[in-house]
Amino acid sequence: MVNFIFFTDEKIFTVAAPTNSQNDRLGTRKKAVDEKRLVRTRLTFCKSVMVSVGVSKLGCTAREYYRNNLLGQKLLPDMCQLSQDEYFVFQQDGAPAHRARDIITFLERQTPNFIPPTLWPLNLPDLNPVDYSIWSVLQEKVYRSKITDVDELKTRLIDEWAQFDQSIIDAAISQWRRRLSACVRERGAHFEHKF
Repeated sequence: MVNFIFFTDEKIFTVAAPTNSQNDRLGTRKKAVDEKRLVRTRLTFCKSVMVSVGVSKLGCTAREYYRNNLLGQKLLPDMCQLSQDEYFVFQQDGAPAHRARDIITFLERQTPNFIPPTLWPLNLPDLNPVDYSIWSVLQEKVYRSKITDVDELKTRLIDEWAQFDQSIIDAAISQWRRRLSACVRERGAHFEHKF
């Protein structure tokens, strides 16, 4: 059954590679480090691209705006094609765009096995393979080398997604039942420390 579930999510990718000051520490005394390495600057309003994907063990969707363009013309047709118009389940996360009435009405009409918002897990990215695995792998591939502008970022995102290894998606989705069981055992409390 989990093979027929499509997981979707959106993420903003910026031209400047993301940094994490907690994980990017130098591990040495400040006085011994060249001052150029101590200061890391990043544009506050960096050029960015919103990326949306849908993944399943059947395959992954092409990427790119929400109801008519993204859902109606991209994600749902890709999902139907990948599942060969057979049974599949579609669930979104709780993002405001996903909860809008017109989106829900559209999906209830277009997707017979759509899971309604009343049954969605609340704020649990640890139940979405795109959140707990796919984005970090894609981000690592996209930022292997410096990106100079938005056009290069878009090209790199499209190229890396086109080459994305389905076995990475399959492995992430294979963890889903264990994560769901952990969520149930913890009664919806935090469970990410269990993995």
